[in-house]
Amino acid sequence: MHDTPTTTGQTPLGAGAGEQEPLSAGLKQRHLTMLGLGGVIGAGLFVGSGAGIAVAGPGIVLSYLIAGALAMLIMRMLGEMSSAMPASGAFSVHAERALGRWAGFSVGWLYWFLLVVVLAVEATGAARIAAGWVPAVPQWGWVLLFMVVFTVANLAAVKNFGEFEFWFAALKVTAIVLFLVLGVLAIVGVLPDGPHASGEPVGMANLTGHGGFLPHGWGGVVSGVLAVVFAFGGLEVVTIAAAESDDPARAVGRAVRSAVWRILFFYVGSMLVIVALLPWSSLQPGQSPYVAVLDRLGVPGAGQIMNVVVFVALLSALNANLYGSSRMVFSLAERGEAPRGLLKVSGGGVPRRAVLASVAFGFVSVLLNLKWPDSVFLYMLNAVGAVLLFVWGLIAVSQLRLRPRLERAAGGQLPLRMWAFPYLTWVALLAMAGVVVLMLTDDAARPQLLWSAGATGAVLVVAGVRELRARRTRH
Repeated sequence: MHDTPTTTGQTPLGAGAGEQEPLSAGLKQRHLTMLGLGGVIGAGLFVGSGAGIAVAGPGIVLSYLIAGALAMLIMRMLGEMSSAMPASGAFSVHAERALGRWAGFSVGWLYWFLLVVVLAVEATGAARIAAGWVPAVPQWGWVLLFMVVFTVANLAAVKNFGEFEFWFAALKVTAIVLFLVLGVLAIVGVLPDGPHASGEPVGMANLTGHGGFLPHGWGGVVSGVLAVVFAFGGLEVVTIAAAESDDPARAVGRAVRSAVWRILFFYVGSMLVIVALLPWSSLQPGQSPYVAVLDRLGVPGAGQIMNVVVFVALLSALNANLYGSSRMVFSLAERGEAPRGLLKVSGGGVPRRAVLASVAFGFVSVLLNLKWPDSVFLYMLNAVGAVLLFVWGLIAVSQLRLRPRLERAAGGQLPLRMWAFPYLTWVALLAMAGVVVLMLTDDAARPQLLWSAGATGAVLVVAGVRELRARRTRH
């Protein structure tokens, strides 16, 4: 459902309305719903949340509320556009239609680069856990196994990707729900092996003690936002996947509606359980706060249980990133922004060359991560660290530009609407600008922002040069 750009450099909204994606419609509603739920439940939550607690204390609950609210607004905007214009390139296509070819090219390639680099982190992390279980197999052997398995799964049929993600997400969601249930039972004093063996409720002691609810003030909450906001990256894949469902417009609308509130509940709810059950100062950055809570509750083998959950979360992200990167580069090829050879689609509707191109660069990233984790790969990782903000920013700007056109095309009957348009869209843009300012003033985050700005600038220069050449050719 991608259109050929007009001579103005922008794609007309109504063009191609009758076109069909050449990809297979093999994803069902249950696949998209679970992908939306599980897409952001990853190692960043299970392990990385400890860093946020260290800087914000119990105020991390507010940090997650703020960061989660921003992610919900972005997802709602994306859902509005994707339900009205389903496409395998999702926000890259929206950016092209709203702002021109340069925008679609830039956001598409930057997002592809982000996915294939992060893929290396996930593959290496999962291999490190597996090597701990089976030391006889070297870490690189596990990486090779994971990459081959998921490459084959993605080459075979899109329903394989859907099934993998459905069960991966189901396990992660189940783990979160069980954690919340155990935590609440311990907080109210029902769980016999809770922190108070007498059965007395925990109460507000850990929330108000140890420096209070905001031990580092509102500055700690703001720092917490910076520590956790990127953990919400990954929601975007559900709108990419919706294009390969039987009813893309309805599917993406349902997935967005069901996902945003539940994800916020999972994130904020689990943080509330953690800081209520344990003194925030007892948690160590880099150590999973979930393990600390399960240990406190007397759950046997808590560390290994969470290792399994994190392992599944990493493999899930690896699978989703391989899928998302292949569809993004396929969409770019459809619009003439990537080599046309990537448009080859199998009889089953799978863009196999796009999958192989993405996994090939993924293998390169993995090798760099294994060989030079603190030099070459670190620079690559920094170069994509803040790219998500650029992607989210263009989603918001695209939604501002496209909303009036979408309403005219749909006669005012949009399948999904952004709340309080345009005010909340502007609020989201201001919030992202605030995150950029925070990163500039934070010594640890500043290099990441500058490297990402450099990578974004380089892609924008290439996009600008392509645009100038195209205009000269037309004239």
